[in-house]
Amino acid sequence: MNKNKRTEIFTRLREQNPNPKTELTYKSTFELLVAVTLSAQATDVSVNKATVKLFAVANTPEAIYNLGEEGLKTYIKTIGLYNSKAANVIKACKLLLDNHNSQVPDTREELEALPGVGRKTANVVLNTAFGQAAMAVDTHIFRVSNRTKIAPGKNVVEVEKNLMKFIPEEFIIDAHHWLILHGRYTCIARKPRCGSCIIEDLCEFKDKVELV
Repeated sequence: MNKNKRTEIFTRLREQNPNPKTELTYKSTFELLVAVTLSAQATDVSVNKATVKLFAVANTPEAIYNLGEEGLKTYIKTIGLYNSKAANVIKACKLLLDNHNSQVPDTREELEALPGVGRKTANVVLNTAFGQAAMAVDTHIFRVSNRTKIAPGKNVVEVEKNLMKFIPEEFIIDAHHWLILHGRYTCIARKPRCGSCIIEDLCEFKDKVELV
């Protein structure tokens, strides 16, 4: 795929959604960190249902740490892998309290040093909370990047690097949100809704199907 085609793709995505946002509900950088940590192998909808109750009673590192693992589990038990996630969030809160004055750090190295925070989670926080050029590649973005040929790759890191390399600079900050929303609602896994896709004529997917 050439530069002009990529530019047109992101121009259309921007026109359709000028100010894209994550579908996770949060009011602070810390709340975003917790929500993204909980969202691994879970839907944003399920996370939001849990965090709306959690954040109403505890939305700082100190408050969540004081809940303890068992207390936290009562709020997130509807989310997959809640046992390990509770343990990681509590440990992360302790590190934020001890090493970061309760503030979420704004570097990849410091974020990834927090339990439960991998490369994807760090990229979401860096991009969404701090406005840094970072690309969190989840299953939706991996699929869209390979299917459309915007930035094909054999694994998530390769796709991430190709997206950062090939996406025109003017679009890089919001590209994560456009791609994930496109994959979530239009370029879906089993039967992509090609007939209602605003970039269908630019896509290099060979097996296009009609809207179903």
